[in-house]
This record gives sequence, structure tokens and C-alpha cells, in this order.
Amino acid sequence: MLATTDTHGQLLPYDYFTKQKAPRGLAEIATLVDSVRKETKHTLLVDCGDTIQGSPLASVYQVDRREGRTRAPEPMMLAMNAIGYDAMAVGNHEYNFGLEALQAARAAARFPWLSANTETGAALPPFAPYLVKTVAGVKVAVIGLTTPVIPQWEKPEHIRGLSWLDPVTAVRRTLAALEAERPDVVLVAIHGGLGRDPETGAPGPNDTPGENPVWALAETFPGLTAVIFGHTHRSEPGRRVNGVLLVQPRNWAMELARVDVALERDATGRFRVVGTTSRLLPVTAETPPDPRIVALAAPYQEETERSLDTPVALSKVELSGARGRFEDIALVDLIHEAQLQYAGAQVSFASLFQAQLKVRPGPVTRRELAAIYLYENELYAVEGDGRMVREALENSARYYLTCPEASCSHGPLVDHGIPGFNFDTAQGVEYELDLRQPVGKRVTNLRYHGAPLRDEQPLRIAVNSYRAAGSAGYTMFRGAKVVWRSNREIRELLADYWGQKKELPAKPDGNWRLLPPGVVETLAREESGAR
Repeated sequence: MLATTDTHGQLLPYDYFTKQKAPRGLAEIATLVDSVRKETKHTLLVDCGDTIQGSPLASVYQVDRREGRTRAPEPMMLAMNAIGYDAMAVGNHEYNFGLEALQAARAAARFPWLSANTETGAALPPFAPYLVKTVAGVKVAVIGLTTPVIPQWEKPEHIRGLSWLDPVTAVRRTLAALEAERPDVVLVAIHGGLGRDPETGAPGPNDTPGENPVWALAETFPGLTAVIFGHTHRSEPGRRVNGVLLVQPRNWAMELARVDVALERDATGRFRVVGTTSRLLPVTAETPPDPRIVALAAPYQEETERSLDTPVALSKVELSGARGRFEDIALVDLIHEAQLQYAGAQVSFASLFQAQLKVRPGPVTRRELAAIYLYENELYAVEGDGRMVREALENSARYYLTCPEASCSHGPLVDHGIPGFNFDTAQGVEYELDLRQPVGKRVTNLRYHGAPLRDEQPLRIAVNSYRAAGSAGYTMFRGAKVVWRSNREIRELLADYWGQKKELPAKPDGNWRLLPPGVVETLAREESGAR
């Protein structure tokens, strides 16, 4: 069996924000699939969902389709048809454009969309719970599943009339239905993650309950041959839980999962599984794209490039990131403003990814806005308090070295062992960071709505998905209750938000500063020398 997951509209080996070649996309996956098929014809190819959303190409296509500018088939389905997929499990992001868009994409597919735990009612034709296919005389069943917590993320109008069963319940019901088919091999393709720490088996600290049920499936159904999963954008080349092989290829069509099943006939003549192995086949810089997929993608790609280069906002001044790690700047404030709005938050945390970034005066394109946010993080809102804000700012302030009063004028002041993108600033509060104080005691004059921020003050805090996991020392966010998730990348939100506002901020609000006076110029000289 071969599998992809979380391809998120990635057709071509191309980064739309840097305009550079990138090792990903179905065009290069097609090359890997073809290589395996030349070795053995006895293959199944499935996808584990989150397929039609996530890239500029996918978004531009959906806008054109919705506004009647195209009647072309959904591009990912067109490519998957050409590659020869056998089935696809339905992901949560399939719902992002609404049921009409979902159904149009589904109709374009020449393979079934599987989801045994989605109850569609009258809203949609039901998804097939499983696929049964005979490969080289072996009857193989593939059960499809979808993470059941979609109602916590998706717009109600996009899922009206639908509901989701617990995956364990759905598999139990589906296995009973499969008894009449008498399959030799039973695989699960699920859009849902492991749900446990892969090394310790401990529950994932930031998982929404029920979101990632793969470990539970393996514990409950030891007769499954393998579970191929996705959703969490991680690599898992092969892990056994309760005897069940668990495999996850990387997102964005950067890896192809290969699962080999060894069988022998028993005394009754039926096949019996005697072993399974797995590995992940990476797309690399040397992987050639399949010219068939490149050709069918061409008209979609041309329209996407035109759209990305269309001006959508205005900057009256040049915005520079050069001083963004030692004073408040508009380039970071525009991230905060969008995060506060979308997360419905009172406080936002964000960092500057590229100090060399500049936005020129004049019209600003959607591509330029999206490029401000370098990584594919999603936006979370977590339940927090004043203590959490203070601790996060103290962690951020570790970026600086302590300087006794006399040395603050010449430095060095930056701890270059800490990446600059791990220096977060906060919006929604006012504060100072005093570099004369030791690590852990630098936050001073922390205020909220003009008054000192109390540790016990409840706050809804906007952070990215990386911070919510406690990365880079931001452990105060790990385990915090996630009350909202964007289900879209922050860079997409920035482009949408400022495309609607039409004008970027010309200057920061100055809600934070460094102490003592004069230290900013010392840092400016140090940072300039480092560059």
C-alpha cells in the first residue's frame, strides 16, 4: 500500500511565497508512485485527507469557481485521477470552502471518498465507509475515518446536517459489516493523529479530546493490519502499538508512505498476514516532477500567480523588520492586529521571523502579505491569565544577555544561542524589559487597560500552534485549554485581513520598550554588525 496525507493543495514543487523550487507536491509524488509500480504492480494508493485546501493554488481555484470564472475540475482531484489513487479518507479541511465545494471536488474524483464515522443525513450523499479491492488475488479492505471534532473548528454553515461518530465505534460497526466480505487484509486510512506521545504513550497535551484516535484504534483492534494516518503534519515511518503497524507520511506531499504486507496461505487456502514493514519515501531536490501533472496544473498555476501578484493593500511608508527585535515595529503589530481579531483574544504573542524583511511603499500584493509570516503555523486561542503572559515575556527576554549599567552601552547584549524568531512580543498589554535584571526578573511595569496586570486576571490569548505546544521554552502555554483554532495558516489570515483593511499600519503603537535608556542603539549596532 502507498499513501499520502495532508497534501493541502500542493500540486507543484514550488513555494508561492518565496517563488522558489521546493521538494513537495503531487507532481513529484507521481514520480515516486510510478517508480514503485514499476517494481511491483500489486499496489493500492490512498490519501488520508486534507487535500483540497491549503495552498494559494487551491484558494484561488475556489474563489474562481465560486464567482463563476471557471468550470474546470478541482485541480487536486484531477491530478489524483491521473496518478491513479484508489481512495481518499475525508479530512477536516475538506469542509473549509463549504458543502457545495466539497461535493464538487468529490464529484470530480474517479475514486471514492471514505469516512465510516461521518453521518451525512440529507446534507450530502453518504461517504463509503470502506473500499474492498482484490490485489493479486488478495482481498484488501480499507476503512476510511475522519477526526470527529470538526464541529469545534468549522463554520456551522459549512457542516450543517452532519455529525461524526467516535472512530472506535465506527470501526467496530464497519468490521461487523465487512464480515460478509471476508477480507484477507484490513487497513485503516484515517485523517486523525496518534493522540499519544510516541515514546511514552502519554496523552498529547494539546489534543482536543477525541481529535487524534489512532493509538486508541490500535489498542482496541489488534487484528488491523496497519493504520495509515495524518492530520498532525509529522513523520512516522513505522511504529507498532498492540501489534498494529502505524505509519504517517509528512504533509504537503513531501513523503510517500510505503507499507509492504507479507502473506501466506493457511490450511484452508485463505491468505494470512505474516508480516508488515513500512518506510517513507521522501521527495527530494533531485526528484523530477511528472510532466503529466505539471501540464494539467499549468492553467491553475498561471491563474494563481496572477492572483498573488495583484495588489490588495497599500503601505504609505516602507516597513522594515531591521529593528524588530529591540523595539516595537509596525511589521509585527500588523501580525498582532490580525491575530487579536481572528482569535477574539485580549492578548496576542508573535515574533518577527525575518529581520531583513521590507515592505515597500505603495501597493502591496497578497504574496507580499503572506510572506511576512514565514512558517505554516495555525492560530490558536487559549485560556490563560496574567501570570501566563508575564512568564511568556520573561521567557522571550532570555534572548538578551544581562548587562550591568556600565556595559549596557557597548554589549554584547544578544544571546546568539537563542534564535531571533523565538523572541516574542505581546500586544494587548504594555510592558518594559529591563536588561539590567537577571533572566526571569526582567518584565516591569506590565499593564493591562492602563492598570497593573494581576497574575490571576483571566485572559484569552492568541498564540501560534507551535507556541501552544510549549516550544522554545514557552511551556506556560503547554496544556492550556485551546478554545479556538483557526484551521488556516496565519499567513493566509494576514493576507485576508489586510486585504480587507486595505491599508497597513504606518507606525507601531509603542506598547513595549527596553531598559535602560540607550540600550536600543547598542542593540542596533550589534545587530547591524551580526548581519
